[in-house]
Amino acid sequence: MPLNKVFLQGNLTREPELKYLPKGTAVVNLSIASNRKWKTESGEMKEDVYFGEAKAFGVMAENINKFFTKGSPILIEGRLSREEWEDKQTGTKRSATRIIVESFQFVGDTKKGGGASQESAPRQQRDSSPPKPNATAGDLPPDDDVPF
Repeated sequence: MPLNKVFLQGNLTREPELKYLPKGTAVVNLSIASNRKWKTESGEMKEDVYFGEAKAFGVMAENINKFFTKGSPILIEGRLSREEWEDKQTGTKRSATRIIVESFQFVGDTKKGGGASQESAPRQQRDSSPPKPNATAGDLPPDDDVPF
């Protein structure tokens, strides 16, 4: 049986971009940088950065947009998806691999600025209800019953 599962932990490299599809479904695009450090056999320290593009849908998309800003740490779980399109200016075929987010977690202490907090995310009005630590699409209530 094939397996397509991705876990990626890193920081958002830009503000989440929330849009709505024609039928009203929310979709958020986000970019995550994940750093890796290691020591070579000679003792030299090396660092590599992976930049990943991800997409989330529905209530999960709205919650990511609400609670995360550029620089916020996040852990996402999802699957890889290849998107193909034709460039409108040149007519050439283009493609990209993205992570379709199936669940996410807050990383770090949100009260001390290690994660997304109400103070670090001023784009929208916040209330005092804390977010769930492990939010998944199945755990979140319908749109009109979101507790935060």
